[in-house]
Amino acid sequence: MYIVGAGPGDPELITVKGMRILQQADVVIYTDSLVRDELMEMVGKSAVVHRSAGMVLEDMVDIMVEAVRQGQSVARVHTGDPSVFGAILEQMALLRRAGVAYEIVPGVSSVFAAAAVVGAELTVPDLTQTVILTRMGGRTPMPEGEQLRDLARHHSTVALYLSATLAKKAVDEFLMAGWSPDTPVAVVQKATWPDQKVVRTTLDGLVRAMGDEHISSHAMILAGWALDPTLPERGEHKSKLYDKSFTHRYRKGVTVHD
Repeated sequence: MYIVGAGPGDPELITVKGMRILQQADVVIYTDSLVRDELMEMVGKSAVVHRSAGMVLEDMVDIMVEAVRQGQSVARVHTGDPSVFGAILEQMALLRRAGVAYEIVPGVSSVFAAAAVVGAELTVPDLTQTVILTRMGGRTPMPEGEQLRDLARHHSTVALYLSATLAKKAVDEFLMAGWSPDTPVAVVQKATWPDQKVVRTTLDGLVRAMGDEHISSHAMILAGWALDPTLPERGEHKSKLYDKSFTHRYRKGVTVHD
């Protein structure tokens, strides 16, 4: 029994291991609202494929447990990486209760797909070395101390999942945390899908920019100065790793003379 991350959208961004499991599975359950149908074309011809969008938790787990007990290989396919907002904990709890062993196979999260799409490094030397992965509180409330205004006070790069409809509230939280209105923001809707949308803006212009592009779902919001699109042109904030004077066990330092 495998819980497999399918990646953000592009079928080629599933891992080699994930693809092998998918091709060899007897039973596949996939999140059809978020996983590309093209990926399901890769499953074996004899595999039984279930769409999970209309199922409740118990429906999915019953299918998985029954298949495993019949000696079949099962792949439960999630979008992105299962460990980040994947709602897999409750599945694992019921699988354990049923005595079914499982393995989690990681995938490419939408945060990294979005960063790749906009050509950004999220951890920039002397600018920010921390990335906070979070969401705005909605029907799922945020735990104490994890409101965006609290997290944003670190002034690191922030990746907001599942928060497109709460962009105005997010902007207010950032500003309350002391962020400048001109802080760069990138929004990527459906990263690596054929119909992906990319918006480069600032905190001050975020709500209008998303409205102009009709983005209200399936979007990753990346905020912070690491998203400044002019960084590559300026040539600042260089890593010590490639500095001539920086030594490590694979390279001796070079003395630099004035």
